Parts: sequence; C-alpha cells; structure tokens
Amino acid sequence: MESVLIVSNTNTTMGIISAMLQSQPFDRIVTSQDSSEARRYLLDGDFDLVIIDTPLVNELGDDFSVHAAETTSSGIILVVEVEKLEDIALRVEDSGVFVLPKPLSPESFYQAVKLLIASRNRLAKLEEENRRLQRKLEETRTVDRAKCVLIERLQMTEAQAHRHIEKIAMDSRQSRMEVAESILRRYSD
Repeated sequence: MESVLIVSNTNTTMGIISAMLQSQPFDRIVTSQDSSEARRYLLDGDFDLVIIDTPLVNELGDDFSVHAAETTSSGIILVVEVEKLEDIALRVEDSGVFVLPKPLSPESFYQAVKLLIASRNRLAKLEEENRRLQRKLEETRTVDRAKCVLIERLQMTEAQAHRHIEKIAMDSRQSRMEVAESILRRYSD
C-alpha cells in the first residue's frame, strides 16, 4: 500500500498537492496542518512519502523534515520558497530530504515523487536482504554454538558435530537452527 502524508498550513496547497498525486499509485493520502499533529501521524503509521509545504503553523518545517527522515523510512519532500531554497537545502539534504522550490511545477514534482518512490523501493529491498543476512548470521552462530557444545560434551570433532546436526535436521525434517536450538536446550546447565 502506498501512502502519503501531506503537511501544509493551507488547504489550497494541500488540495493542489493532492490533485497532483491523483495520477500516482497512492491508496491513502493523509493531511495535516501542523507538525505536532504530523508527528503523531508518523508515530501511528508508516508513510511511503511525506510532503511538507513550508512554512508550517508552528515552525518552518525543516526541523520536522529532518525528524521524519531520521525516524522513518519515508521519502521526504520539502517545498520551500525559492529565496530560502539553498539555505534550507544545505541544512536538510544530509538527512536525505529532497527540497523543491515554490511554486511547484508538475513536472519536477512528478520526477521527485517517482525518484523517491524508486529510492524507497530500492531501500526496502536492501533492508529485506539485510534482514535475510541477519537471520542467516544468527543461524550460523547458533549452529556453531551447538557444534561447540557437541565437541565439548560428546568429544566430537568439528566435522562430526557438523554431520550430526545435518543428519538430525534431515532425518527429522527440521531446520539446522531448530536442531541447534534443541541441542543447546538439552545441554544447557
């Protein structure tokens, strides 16, 4: 599900941005007029994209954009007046915030949205690969600990312990991780 949070102090701007997003694959568009409410929305759910139209009611919006970038995996677009563009961009770009000038041109807006969606999708794939590798590393550590227990308790060689775990896993149709955890439970003191 693709979801967007639009934060702007004017209904007109929210309407313009919402209209521009109609051609995009977003299932849910949430709007907010101040950063306090928007921060609560970020705590309650994950958004694929956060669009912030500066200035906000209770702050400029650059601090909120950095907060959103650092606490979520959302793509962040900060829309600022052209006179402030360079100054604000220097403050927020290191956090991964994409800065666009006002008034928004539909072409640059669409390009920014597409770029952030593509970047977010790539990041999601990398995060999934990272989780997969973390699980694999945890499995390897657990199996190695079980091998050490077998070597210590049953005086097996490393190769024998490895074959023992593999054989039990194959015979019982369990994963090596399940067998290793079983061995660790069995021989824990």
